[in-house]
Amino acid sequence: MDTTAPEAATGADPTPASTTPAPASPAPAADLADLADPAFWRLPERARAAAFAELRRLPAPARFGDAPGFHALVRHADVVEASRTPDVFLSGPGVTTPEPARWVRLLFGDSMVNLDDPRHAQLRRIVSRAFTPRLIARVEDDIRLVATELVDRIERERPADFVNAVAAELPFRVICNMMGIPEEPRRAILDQVDHASEHTGVQRPLRQRIRMPGRGLRALARMQGMVADLGRERRRRPTDDLISALVTADVDGRRLTGRELGAFFSLLLVAGVETTRNALAHGLHLLTAHPEQRALLLGDLDGHLGGAVDEIVRHSTPIIQFRRTLAVDHRLGGPDGPLLRAGEKVVLYYGSANRDETVFTDPEAFDITRSPNPHLGFGGGGPHYCLGAHLARQEMKVLYRELFTRLPEARSAGEPEFVPSSFDHRIRSLRFTF
Repeated sequence: MDTTAPEAATGADPTPASTTPAPASPAPAADLADLADPAFWRLPERARAAAFAELRRLPAPARFGDAPGFHALVRHADVVEASRTPDVFLSGPGVTTPEPARWVRLLFGDSMVNLDDPRHAQLRRIVSRAFTPRLIARVEDDIRLVATELVDRIERERPADFVNAVAAELPFRVICNMMGIPEEPRRAILDQVDHASEHTGVQRPLRQRIRMPGRGLRALARMQGMVADLGRERRRRPTDDLISALVTADVDGRRLTGRELGAFFSLLLVAGVETTRNALAHGLHLLTAHPEQRALLLGDLDGHLGGAVDEIVRHSTPIIQFRRTLAVDHRLGGPDGPLLRAGEKVVLYYGSANRDETVFTDPEAFDITRSPNPHLGFGGGGPHYCLGAHLARQEMKVLYRELFTRLPEARSAGEPEFVPSSFDHRIRSLRFTF
């Protein structure tokens, strides 16, 4: 997620259109549901799924938005190709809409999701080096401790909303503990995260569109300022946490600057917290809505928990889309495929790819025994594959194991309250009981 662009919205951007005649060129989106229209994202999920199924049947990606718009990559193979061909499909101009302004990037630094190699590879090596086996083991122990404390709280306080009480708390506390964030500023940091990301991909009235960018950027500035201060302190007096590892690591003579540290922390919080929060909430509701799958899981947690987590991620797909910019002319899928022109935009729709009938049998079904399950819930591979995929899986497995072992009747109570976002599959609240 692009944490340097807190006001990212739906995905249309003016770029040169291809003039190559059909069928070699992508098709216009006449008579199709308009993915660039915010109203599309307010439709019921069933209606959106049907629209994406229709798009997958087209011979070439449809084009949306005001001319020349963007091309929608909705098939599994096309999303994988765009993800794994980074020299053709660039992230550098920005993976969300609108693209982050140059002054914003200069002020706040670049999120890794908005970088291409070699700079992306350099920063990723620094971050990867900091995740030592010792740190990973400590984080896994911490996940178990936090999950236990949260289920203790459920039993003691009987909260009504699963999102606020459990799903948001687990990843936030784990990331703050991992980074070494003191307890005192944590609530303030969480407030800044909410302000920076609450309108991502959501249509707002004109008055809010004028007012909210300043509010979001101020929130981002305050959050990154807090982390930069901690980074300076850890350089002077390192401790056994991730911030210390990041600001003292020496990879090819480089370590994270204060601005890079702030951008990375924003990425961890906004992407890591929100995506895991949504996946956890979706999972509880899916297991409630499919009692036969719930019974299967509870009958053999050891045998089915890993498969259940991956199927929850596939079925819910917490991140709906990222986009890329063509570096050169490119034929999608091979020499006879549709032609995409240099400078054009494509949007990778992960949720649609995770319903591709040519890859997944009965893709609308929720099946925790699905195997193989080559979902793209953590990206389509390549250099931008989610750094936090292992952490997210661990958080989900540990929380569900603790919850269903101690409270096997835990379930959602009613339908989730969704946010009509074109960027992430967000649940605002989910009533639950046990």
